[in-house]
Amino acid sequence: MAERLATVLGTVLGSAELPVRLRGWDGSVAGPPGAPVVAVRDRRALRRLLWSPGQLGLGRAYVSGDIDVEDDVFDTFAALSSAGRLSETGPMRPLSLAERAALLRTVAGLGGLGTDPEPPAEEADLGRHGLRHTRRRDAAAIAHHYDVGNDFYELVLGPSMVYSCAVWDTPDTGLDAAQEAKLDLVCRKLGLTEGSRLLDVGCGWGSMAIHAAGRYGADVVGITISEEQATLARKRVAEAGLTDKVEIRVQDYREITDGPFDAISSIGMAEHVGRARLGDYVDQLVGLLRPGGRLLNHAIAWNAGETTWDENTFIARYVFPDGELLGLGEMVGAVERGGLEVVDVEALRRHYALTLRAWVRRLEEHWDDAVAASTEGRARVWRLYMAACALAFEGGAMGVDQVLAVKPGGEQPPLRRTAWV
Repeated sequence: MAERLATVLGTVLGSAELPVRLRGWDGSVAGPPGAPVVAVRDRRALRRLLWSPGQLGLGRAYVSGDIDVEDDVFDTFAALSSAGRLSETGPMRPLSLAERAALLRTVAGLGGLGTDPEPPAEEADLGRHGLRHTRRRDAAAIAHHYDVGNDFYELVLGPSMVYSCAVWDTPDTGLDAAQEAKLDLVCRKLGLTEGSRLLDVGCGWGSMAIHAAGRYGADVVGITISEEQATLARKRVAEAGLTDKVEIRVQDYREITDGPFDAISSIGMAEHVGRARLGDYVDQLVGLLRPGGRLLNHAIAWNAGETTWDENTFIARYVFPDGELLGLGEMVGAVERGGLEVVDVEALRRHYALTLRAWVRRLEEHWDDAVAASTEGRARVWRLYMAACALAFEGGAMGVDQVLAVKPGGEQPPLRRTAWV
């Protein structure tokens, strides 16, 4: 059986030589000795691959437990991503008619024919919420990703509760120290001092707001459109004794009218804006800055050439529905067209790979608790997406950049970046 399963996977990948070893539900094995083992646990996996022969079908089979990995998750996903269609950047190329016919014959021989299985419950379906990047649909997209349980996120992120790239002095720095270093770096780049008015766009669970208020004396407005994030953020602000310095709002960035602010931080939020709305996003933030005010935009970038939105990818269906990664040049260009002067750009690609590996390690160490706090499918989604993204950052397909810009007409930042590094 495993030999025929290998034929199925080889057809889907478009690769004559499998990079992994397969174990069938009958115990048979096939594939290169010593390679990471992928177990096919149920015939339902064949139907998923037959109806969605690509990244989405593979993702559904993994999230549902129809297939599983028996060895190190990074080694396994690295092997798979080195083969055939998965080795290409961008959406997987569709199967040819001949490949589809061959896949159908092999699946039929394994008794895997049947209707398309229901997707796992963790898959997003935002079509009923209207057009992409309207306020209603953006709220639904954010809820899908962030409202999965604060306890779940605390297990993965650790006590810092920061869900963005950390800044590591060395690989041995440790996750919590690296996250504190990132928050401090942002505060220094923004030039925060006692009484500075900061808007933190996409404030998450309040970590940036608490750091800016507690360490630098800033008066902070933090906004999120996740009710669960806001609830915990307010609790954490109260526990830190900073309710007189920090206000957490459930509010869309397009609804902010009470500027001006001395500084604006947007950390891991611009990925949700979308290419079509990028100019409006920048214009809104520029309008909220005082002359001489600073904007720091921290966002993941797509480094592998031109890309368009594809809703049939695993990330789009399970992790960041409606999210769009832009190139660094697009982001810098939008900030400059909005009337700001870009004064510093810092690339943190390798730092995010270290951060993601630390999150995966925490998830695996707390696996049973993470499943209890959410679902096994959700834990599988996070394990797959974080491990795959770590490999993408390590390989250079993705990056993450901090763009610091200043609004003309006021006090200028220091002449040298040594003032904040």
